[in-house]
Amino acid sequence: MNFLVTGGAGFIGSHVCERLLHDGHSVWAFDELNDFYDPQIKRANLRAIQSLAKPFEFFHGDLCDADAVNEIFSATKFDQVIHLAARAGVRPSLEQPALYQRVNVEGTVNILEAARKTGVKKITIASSSSVYGVNAKVPFSESDPIFSAVSPYAASKLACEALGHVYHHIYKMDVAMLRFFTVYGPRQRPDLAIHKFTKLIDAGKPIPVFGDGSTARDHTFITDILEGILACTRQEFGFEIFNLGESQTVKLSGLIALIENALGKKALIDRQPLQPGDVPITFADIDKARRLLGYEPKVKVEKGIPMFVEWFRANQK
Repeated sequence: MNFLVTGGAGFIGSHVCERLLHDGHSVWAFDELNDFYDPQIKRANLRAIQSLAKPFEFFHGDLCDADAVNEIFSATKFDQVIHLAARAGVRPSLEQPALYQRVNVEGTVNILEAARKTGVKKITIASSSSVYGVNAKVPFSESDPIFSAVSPYAASKLACEALGHVYHHIYKMDVAMLRFFTVYGPRQRPDLAIHKFTKLIDAGKPIPVFGDGSTARDHTFITDILEGILACTRQEFGFEIFNLGESQTVKLSGLIALIENALGKKALIDRQPLQPGDVPITFADIDKARRLLGYEPKVKVEKGIPMFVEWFRANQK
């Protein structure tokens, strides 16, 4: 099949492209290569994909440029779209809320519209566990009410979920919305906690710890996320939302200890107050994904952190 992967040069997107190519598909990646983090990292991801010598093409473009989006859809007949491109991160969204709505919401509309106009019937879209906000019930289930977003990023992802439902309801597109829970692993973005902490601890520099270390996250290894994404491409759902997490939480203090053990170095803690937009816990109920996707995460965080540190040490330069 012909797949378009938006955000294909990024952390998750580059892994998706590789997996699709290994599975015998043809892949087009669409990415802006913006400077949210060093574009050279994304270019290195692209080189790794291109080195596979598989049917892969890269299109450099902006989601918010409807002409650029329409151009790639007009040039190639896609069977499916995996839409991962977005402005990511809770804290940066507090500083640039309008940018997050423009890229994430308007950009998603541009992708959905181009897909509709060219007859693409199936699209898988990245959402986020952030949509749950400060959820009183744990673990978080897809059926929980989600009207308590606490960041512009979360609000933008909620809007994308609503748009996905509209395009299914009105235009009969097959849409799967995937709520990712704190994805980590090789190629993880350098701004995310596990990568940032590993780099700072390894260099003997202080790590910023917001709060008392009791906040907890459901960390999900990239290979498990890949299995969930690929499972969505093999079935038709109409419209469904799925949690993709490990369904296991670790406190921030425990996460730091795992990184310390993997590195063989102690962390210097720079204690800071909790930030607006932070939530006390994320915790995925994955019963629905198990039932409908056959999703069964395999990499617990105790195993995944040493795997990440091994990759980090091999790729520091």
